[in-house]
Amino acid sequence: MISQESMNFVFTVLEILSALFVVVVGIAVLAIIIVYILDISQTKQAIRRNYPVVGHFRYFFEHLGEFFRQYFFAMDREELPFNRAQRSWAYRAAKNVDNTAAFGSTRDLKPTGTVLFVNCPYPTLGEDAVEPEPVAIGPYSETPYVTASLFNISGMSYGAISRPAVLALSNGARMAGCWMNTGEGGLSPYHLQGGADIVFQIGTAKYGVRDLEGNLNDDKLREVASHNQVRMFEIKLSQGAKPGKGGILPGGKVTQEIAGIRGIPVGSDSISPNRHTDIDSNAELLNMITRIRRVTGKPVGFKTVIGAYGWLDNLFTEINQRGIESAPDFITVDGADGGTGAAPMPLIDDMGLPLRESLPLLVDKLNEYGLRERIKIISSGKLITPTDVAWALCVGTDFITSARGFMFALGCIQALQCNKNTCPTGITTHNKKLQRGLVPEDKAIRVKNYAKNMVKEVGIIAHSCGVKSPRQLRRYHARIVTNNGLSIPLTELYPGINQNIIREVSK
Repeated sequence: MISQESMNFVFTVLEILSALFVVVVGIAVLAIIIVYILDISQTKQAIRRNYPVVGHFRYFFEHLGEFFRQYFFAMDREELPFNRAQRSWAYRAAKNVDNTAAFGSTRDLKPTGTVLFVNCPYPTLGEDAVEPEPVAIGPYSETPYVTASLFNISGMSYGAISRPAVLALSNGARMAGCWMNTGEGGLSPYHLQGGADIVFQIGTAKYGVRDLEGNLNDDKLREVASHNQVRMFEIKLSQGAKPGKGGILPGGKVTQEIAGIRGIPVGSDSISPNRHTDIDSNAELLNMITRIRRVTGKPVGFKTVIGAYGWLDNLFTEINQRGIESAPDFITVDGADGGTGAAPMPLIDDMGLPLRESLPLLVDKLNEYGLRERIKIISSGKLITPTDVAWALCVGTDFITSARGFMFALGCIQALQCNKNTCPTGITTHNKKLQRGLVPEDKAIRVKNYAKNMVKEVGIIAHSCGVKSPRQLRRYHARIVTNNGLSIPLTELYPGINQNIIREVSK
């Protein structure tokens, strides 16, 4: 028999345990409430702001991944389209935190195509380094554009990305001193509100500068050009992820405001023609460039993916026949590895030349026809780290633009939801609840940091190579690993026609 005292003791213990359980549960509930309030009110992390409390699991699992992925998951440099190492560099650069590494590189230096920069035995001292030199674009336009900006924001349309994303990018670009491309979706108030220099892109549907029938309208061109922030115009012939296919904006993203900016019906899929209906030859392309430059007074160029490259010979021959003033002021070359929010898989996977092949080809063709100094080159397509950018400068580009790199700066987690209006970080969605996680004032700082740190670390590469400025990098400053495991200089892989000498003489 259990005594009454023992029973009372047991009941007392149970009561205490029950009370403790209630207290613990209460504390847990209170903690969840506090975390919820803190998450939903903070502005630094979009995931926590949009998904309070549960959003912490993403960062927890990401942290655990550092320890478990070598056994169960992809390694740092195995993911596509961007691996963990690339994204991590972009995130750290955007947050302006320590970007150094310990113990050694995780990069395998043996695979074919690996780029290796050649260090100089006597590197450039810090006090001897100089900022990137200004470059003039459009000497035959009324208002040439002179800029020292090296790394800029590639075309992302308002509509494809959200209002807070555009605001953050525009403000960040202004603070960083770089330009921002509107993408083919037209000029929104949010592009102008941030105060950045703007490159207005004219896509195949001519959004923002079209009449009711979709034809280019000179009055609307003048209206866009009247904004001092609009510094150049870019005719988009094609882009890396979908050459031969126009832009695609799902109807769910075509709000009344976006429809008004573009001049299209609300809620309908916005699908651009697969080419400009009024440009079907080199002659028509040059005529269009001349027309836009005359109407706007601003530099005009075009963006393209190079595939059937024989047309470059015909284009440059015609330019020389017409006169050098007829040339485009710049050519933006996009690689087949460029990105997009939505594209058919056969195009995104299999169409066009990658930038590794098309950029040196374009540079060498311009040199061959004596047009290299007249036509500036802008490179685009998966250039999001200092190595990528420095390689492009070595090959011969004047400027670099990136879209996805700046998306990482905004907080993109590569969720691959760009075409579904469900982007969890608020970048490519018009869902107000999800947009709330992206606070433009905070993300603009990250955009600025990313651009600034990119130029800084490209400068580190340049100084190690023995030059004072990134724009002084040449092909002999880099090598590339071949299929026998040994590297050769870029001057041997891309011999060109004395490309290095030509650029030196032109200085």
